[in-house]
Amino acid sequence: MDQHEVLIVGGGNAGISLAARLLRDGVQDVAVVESESVHRYRPLLSYVAAGEATMDSLERPAAQVMPPGCTWIPERVVEVDPAAPAVVTDSGRRIACTTLVVCPGLEEDWDAVPGLREAYAAGWAGSSFVVESAPRVWPALRDLTSGRVVFTMPPEPAPCGATALKPLLMACDHWRRSGVLEALDVHLVLPGPTPLGVPEADRELGRTLARYGVHVLREARVAELTELTGLDERRVAVATPGGEVVLDDVTYAHVVPHYRAPRWVAESELAGAGAAGQAEVDPETMRHPRHPQVWALGDVADLGIRPSGGALRRQVAVLAHNLRHPEGPEQRYDGYTVMPVTVARQRLMFVEVDREGRQQQSLRVLDLVRPRRTSWWVDRYALPVTYFRRILRGKV
Repeated sequence: MDQHEVLIVGGGNAGISLAARLLRDGVQDVAVVESESVHRYRPLLSYVAAGEATMDSLERPAAQVMPPGCTWIPERVVEVDPAAPAVVTDSGRRIACTTLVVCPGLEEDWDAVPGLREAYAAGWAGSSFVVESAPRVWPALRDLTSGRVVFTMPPEPAPCGATALKPLLMACDHWRRSGVLEALDVHLVLPGPTPLGVPEADRELGRTLARYGVHVLREARVAELTELTGLDERRVAVATPGGEVVLDDVTYAHVVPHYRAPRWVAESELAGAGAAGQAEVDPETMRHPRHPQVWALGDVADLGIRPSGGALRRQVAVLAHNLRHPEGPEQRYDGYTVMPVTVARQRLMFVEVDREGRQQQSLRVLDLVRPRRTSWWVDRYALPVTYFRRILRGKV
């Protein structure tokens, strides 16, 4: 049986940046379990789906981003024993550790929306959230001149669900510039009463959606996608507080799947009471309440926030400190998260809030909720460079 001091499950943003931070701070034995051979900067998928980035710009070989001195275990976890703590991989290998950190992200729950997987396969539905689908979204949207288009925001938990607005609003700006927006019937399905739950940002987004003529269905969720055989008719059924609304003759549907924790988390002692099976943790320290040697962060952890890359940077800093100083005092994560949303092809707002939904300002001299071209440039160009050169190296 293998044994490590710190075992991190998940080689995404959370796992790699935490491993790098711990190694830089002197932890000698850090291992990362990650089966994927390609590492992706996922925020750029929204720009791929809007024709402003390519997959090459966001992908790196996993071996290239693994921190020097880190043990990479290229296998998939299928079982966890939080009491040990230890995990079992798909090869039957049992790996024990002194400290276990769980951050594998979330998985698409295709069964939550009947017909969604089939619509993706047929090509009339897709989204920026699904790696295989993102490159096909912009070709499907770019040349539309008429028809009905449906966009959705996913219910929580989701990997930075607010970014589902990016392909919608960048596509609308493109259609407006092309002179075809008025001929398109664009619908947005929101899981809540407002897009973000932040008054100042929601007012700005409300004005933007109205300017583009987007029809908004609130407190609603997609119930089913169907394609009538032989009739070339596609339908999206939406459950709303007033009953089911059926959108007929859909040309394209940007429907983001629902998400849930990996099965090995959801069916283990790590899971809390939530339906998505996320890992239960103290939302401020990220430690599991019943298994003190187990911690979780990122999308899979039930932290009471809307997950984001900006949130991860705060979480990694807090968790790295707490792992290095088990005697205390523990640092506390305040629930900070950031939601970057484009309102046009080259204008973006950064919406920063804490766990209670109170606005936070990382820059006192600028109101980042106000859409700016500079903010778009930072999100599209500066942050990806910072991610690969500094965040993944434990320097931020």
